[in-house]
Amino acid sequence: MKCHICNQSTVLFKHEKRDVTYYHCTSCEYIFKSPTCYQDLETQKERYNLHENNEEDEGYRAYFQRFLDFVLPHVENVKTALDFGCGRTSLLAKLLEAEGIACDYYDPIYHPHTLDEKKRYDLIVSTEVFEHLHQPREVFEQLLDKLNCGGFLAIQTEFHSNEQASFEKWWYPADTTHIVFFRAKTFSVLCKYFNCQYITDNGKNMVVLQKLT
Repeated sequence: MKCHICNQSTVLFKHEKRDVTYYHCTSCEYIFKSPTCYQDLETQKERYNLHENNEEDEGYRAYFQRFLDFVLPHVENVKTALDFGCGRTSLLAKLLEAEGIACDYYDPIYHPHTLDEKKRYDLIVSTEVFEHLHQPREVFEQLLDKLNCGGFLAIQTEFHSNEQASFEKWWYPADTTHIVFFRAKTFSVLCKYFNCQYITDNGKNMVVLQKLT
């Protein structure tokens, strides 16, 4: 099967205990589950509804603040933002507002009618979203289209180790809604396809990119 990201051939391996087939692209280091594992939005919503995300919870607020503490020093001239895939709450948008950045939010399940197709932004943030995407390359391109020239895209998703034995022990793929898995290199390859500048990553789960044109 061809890679969703770079269209190169992939290597198949199977997690016997979970009975899940994976495809690993050694070129861009992207891994994806067999499409037979993909779920529709209603099925995913059942899983998401189990999350107890309370905007007043200090741990939940600190989780998003760590993301902003990493991202904001690497971006500049940001006045408008979009939280893409915000989930049930709009906490991240509120934290950006507190930084003086006007922020909209969108989620295909909980806030499906908040996206203005004509609007463009200086910054788009997306936390714990990309691992759920059936077509991540297409969504990546769509998000770039919603950025102003020189705007920034900041993504949080756990990076895999690029080694099969440790991947099979990793907790992240056990979530049935997590179907695609990235490395920093995967996003670097996407940047080359779509004329972006790779700004930085934290080596673990966060990456900041900039749209050039």
